[in-house]
Amino acid sequence: MNDEDFQSGGDRFPLTRRSVIEAVRSIDAGERERALEALCAAYWKPVYKYVRLRWNRPADVAQDLTQGFFVELLERELLEKFDSKKSRLRTYLRLCVDSFVMNEDKSGRRQKRGGTVLHVALDFAGAEEELSATVMDPAAIPSPESLEEFFEKEWLRSLFALAVEDLRSLCVARERERTFRLFESYDLDGNKQITYEQLSKEFGIPVTDVTNALAWARREFRKIALERLRELCATEEEFQREARAVFGWDSK
Repeated sequence: MNDEDFQSGGDRFPLTRRSVIEAVRSIDAGERERALEALCAAYWKPVYKYVRLRWNRPADVAQDLTQGFFVELLERELLEKFDSKKSRLRTYLRLCVDSFVMNEDKSGRRQKRGGTVLHVALDFAGAEEELSATVMDPAAIPSPESLEEFFEKEWLRSLFALAVEDLRSLCVARERERTFRLFESYDLDGNKQITYEQLSKEFGIPVTDVTNALAWARREFRKIALERLRELCATEEEFQREARAVFGWDSK
């Protein structure tokens, strides 16, 4: 490692993202679809799990509903109605999901939709594995408060997972795969007993290099997570509020 490895700026990845709320209102169809896919990447798994638990739908039905919801979100321009001064985006989306599922029930069938095609890979099998490990019983989440809490926790899980993958990509691009493995071992694997000294021996590097690498990874992860959050906020005010409320972080 050298001093250049620990400098931020110039080639730092990823670049600040434009708000999906702003982009989805663009007159450019391609930009609107890209915004939808960014929104889908962050929210598809919380929506899918929510539909499975809240609406007690079988996996195949929940999969169709999840994909159909995001298509309808764009086709019906539902985000045009979102007001960040009245609610959080995830609250608004959860209520939109409820309305969508109820409307699908009224129609008596799962409608086939043309036009918009989602290009986000949806790992439903992985979502099912996570869901099977969820301790919450569907019968235990009837209240609006508990539903909001469940959806928010799943959204946070999804947001951090995306940030981790962004950090992995950054480390590959900067030829710092070892740094990511250190971050993964110490911060992600959940082994509270591991020490910097153990990592030093395992990776064959000085403890100071472990310290510097983890400091860099955490700093970049924080930036990436905030950039992901900014993308999902309609205004700077909302972003600042969410950064403090959700992460306990100042965005500066």
